[in-house]
Amino acid sequence: MTQKLKNKICIITGATSGMGKAIAEKFSSEGANIILSGRNAERGSKLATKLKRSVFLAGDVRDPEYNKALTAAAISNFGGLDILSINAGILGLGNVVDLSIDDWHKTLDTNLSSIFYISKYAIPYLEKNGGNILINASIAAFKSFPNHPAYCASKAASLALMKQMAVEYGPKIRVNAMCPGPVETPLLWDSARAFDNPETAVEKARESTLLKRLGTPEDVAKLALFMVSEDSSWITGTTMTIDGGIINS
Repeated sequence: MTQKLKNKICIITGATSGMGKAIAEKFSSEGANIILSGRNAERGSKLATKLKRSVFLAGDVRDPEYNKALTAAAISNFGGLDILSINAGILGLGNVVDLSIDDWHKTLDTNLSSIFYISKYAIPYLEKNGGNILINASIAAFKSFPNHPAYCASKAASLALMKQMAVEYGPKIRVNAMCPGPVETPLLWDSARAFDNPETAVEKARESTLLKRLGTPEDVAKLALFMVSEDSSWITGTTMTIDGGIINS
């Protein structure tokens, strides 16, 4: 069977858990060489040992120098860069009055500024190879949830940045985004704490999807593979919603 990402060189942020980990596993199975990014050194090192042709670099995506180092690692280990898969994210829970200014900045820096940082350093290499950027956003970009002001704002802004970069760097680079709905990850259960009845919030989300199930990280990984492969070679500046139909419920 033909591997869709054979010999492609990728940076994957947020790779140590949830959707980012599933994307890393999927890309690896399709032949990619991968720089894995995450804060948890134990989980990252374990994943790098499991996957073929992968290197883990621990750090915080809020640090511009760390993003620069991720790009340098792709060049030094594999000789170039083809794909940037951006998945790192945090929630920053609390309403506007209660949310601390520090948590506001931490959420915006993690969910938005880090996209700018890694893209800034990666784009010159992506341009050489006709590469692409895929941002893992959220339906929170256009569907508001209580006690998620920083998260919703950062995800909406990430789509605006995606569209601008698609305009700026086409035709050499394709830039797209995915907007997952309720996917069964630790982040979903953390998000439930923002609702009045956390114990029933996840079940309500499940029942609110038209398909009556939560998404899985593997569901998102399959879409990510499509979006970074040649199967989507005429798609750029686009947001792909993957939410079981909850946005229409």
